[in-house]
Amino acid sequence: MEKSLTDRRDEPQTDYIYCCRGITEVLKYGPCHLHSGHKVLFLIIPGNPGVVGFYKTFMQTLHQLIGYRHPVWAISHSGHCAPPDYMDMVEDTSALTDGDVFGLNTQIEHKLDFLRKHVPRETSLVLVGHSIGCYIILEMMKRDPELKILKAVMLFPTIERMAQSPQGKIMTPLLCHLRYVAYLPIFLLSLLPEVLKTSLIKLIFGRLPSFDHSIVQATVGLLSGDCAVNGMYMGAQEMRKVLLRDNHTIRKT
Repeated sequence: MEKSLTDRRDEPQTDYIYCCRGITEVLKYGPCHLHSGHKVLFLIIPGNPGVVGFYKTFMQTLHQLIGYRHPVWAISHSGHCAPPDYMDMVEDTSALTDGDVFGLNTQIEHKLDFLRKHVPRETSLVLVGHSIGCYIILEMMKRDPELKILKAVMLFPTIERMAQSPQGKIMTPLLCHLRYVAYLPIFLLSLLPEVLKTSLIKLIFGRLPSFDHSIVQATVGLLSGDCAVNGMYMGAQEMRKVLLRDNHTIRKT
């Protein structure tokens, strides 16, 4: 039976691209390519880990609420997705020694580079940030004041004194000094077959009443090893670099 128009609109497309030399996943509801006729784009900037599959239900709901009038996209952080078989984690392995491909500063430039290359300059943006994604949006606004931002929406913003928060006091030494200890169990988990990873995730979280089954595959990808390691590395930099709240830029949102 042919699917209804609504069903087809609710089906996202996933693209894998290299952006700032790192593997990037772009989840898209609505048009897969933008041209000058698209006036508004809703773009989700994720937290950490920056796995776009975690935002699937949110994006689908948002796309429905705006009447399918505008595309809703989400861009992963560089290196926060398991690359398909025909791609590597980085476009050029020399990038791993030439620059900080997965660090916080690069993740900010990564989003700006994506907009320059894949979104027409005249397109107006509604940026929706989650957690550290809110900090990234503020930095994007400072670095490129000419961005056409209609609105910047901040969900559970992580934008100041991360290391001084109660959770930050626990996570800072773990991420900054002890994260290497976690690499071995992460590596061992990555060796498990995908079907076993899927079963473990469903077993651990499946009984939660709020469990969203759409995140299972995204979690499996996170357990690929490199994704989790890159997320922890970025987290360590967040603790060191996210310090004072940028009130001046916040007023512009």
